[in-house]
Amino acid sequence: MRKHGKYLAISATLAVAGAMVISPQAVAAPGPLADAAAQTARTPLERQVLAPGDGWASLGPGTTGGSAAADANVYDVSTKAELQAAFASAGSLPKIVRVHGTISANTAEDGSPIICEDYAAGTGFSLEQYLSDFDPATYGTGQEPDGPQETARRAAAGKQAKSIRIDIPSNTTIVGATAHSAVEGAALRINGATNVILRNLSFRDSADCFPAWDPTDGDEGNWNSEYDLLQVINQSTNVWIDHSEFTDAPHFDDEQPLYFGRPYQVHDGAVDVTNGSDLVTMSFNRFADHDKLLLIGSTDSPTRGDPGKLRVTIHHNTFENIGQRAPRVRYGHVDVYNNLFKESAANSPVPYVYTLGAGIESHLYAEANAFILPEGVNTAGIISRYKGSTIATVKNAVNGKVVDLRAAYNAAATPENQLANDTSWKPTLRTKVHPAQAVPGILNGTTGPIYTAGGTP
Repeated sequence: MRKHGKYLAISATLAVAGAMVISPQAVAAPGPLADAAAQTARTPLERQVLAPGDGWASLGPGTTGGSAAADANVYDVSTKAELQAAFASAGSLPKIVRVHGTISANTAEDGSPIICEDYAAGTGFSLEQYLSDFDPATYGTGQEPDGPQETARRAAAGKQAKSIRIDIPSNTTIVGATAHSAVEGAALRINGATNVILRNLSFRDSADCFPAWDPTDGDEGNWNSEYDLLQVINQSTNVWIDHSEFTDAPHFDDEQPLYFGRPYQVHDGAVDVTNGSDLVTMSFNRFADHDKLLLIGSTDSPTRGDPGKLRVTIHHNTFENIGQRAPRVRYGHVDVYNNLFKESAANSPVPYVYTLGAGIESHLYAEANAFILPEGVNTAGIISRYKGSTIATVKNAVNGKVVDLRAAYNAAATPENQLANDTSWKPTLRTKVHPAQAVPGILNGTTGPIYTAGGTP
């Protein structure tokens, strides 16, 4: 972790007129991206704040992250140890953390890599023995695994969790120093924190070395993995996630074997907002090649503090070859507008399931989104119902044609699964809303990490 030295201080670099290189699309694109580019021209990336009226995270005190950090609380990091030290510094004072290169969470204190076998060492866990002990043909399907191998699996999983779970504190801005900065293998958490900004970073491959077998999950049982790329949990508030990328790359679940006839899935969510968290804006991110994207709401039970919270805005993001939950909502008021959802039937590592999930007491408002679907994917399947009763869908487009998504869903749904139009609210905290047909062109080349200070250090 350095405040000076071999890394050129990005704040000083960006303060020089013309020093920061932005993609041509970012400069030329109309609407909110042009506004963001104008702001960037005036203010260094890490000193920027969420604009007033830009989604739910602009409500209340707004979201400023570490923008007001003193120079002494600005950190350049390139290892996990440096990242953790930066987060632990300066107490609750504003701080800025700039990531250089790729930081791997599966590393020891000395920076050496840790593989799954290292976490299992000393625990007695053996996947071969685990599969033998809990084979449904002999163990049965009526109870979850219990015994020495499950105990050993939990111990090994605990060692990995200790290594890869990293909490981001309040009043923090974390940015990629270039468009190639990344955090890999981490299970990052905004855990009971407030006022956090994440921008210009790739978050990759939060793979669980020790998925748990649950024979009671579904009709055939399922392997369940533990880690999300990013969790917003335990009443965290005012979070802005912008121009970042979330992906399983370079290791995809379709490359995993089948055990007990079910995929050995090692990835869980991309960004989950749960346990009474509130006031989140996700903008201009790229979500790619991942199954379970955005879970908003902890469980169907109201005991986790979710009712009245979980207010989330999702706008101007691209979703490419994703499976489901984009988003799946319980309880929350979630505004989904001007996003691009693009599915490819050929060579996709993730089978498509659905996009918009209406969960219990959810208030999901989807407007002017663009869907590009291949042959064989039905418009009626964009929405899926999970105990929800309403959804609002306004002027969304499928393959360039404006379609009533709710009507398409209801036409194919059984009478008991119909969804009524949600007239209980209408989002107001928005940037400009573009026609759905214009969204693919506007977002072309403008989502995910695009900012750079002139190259990789």
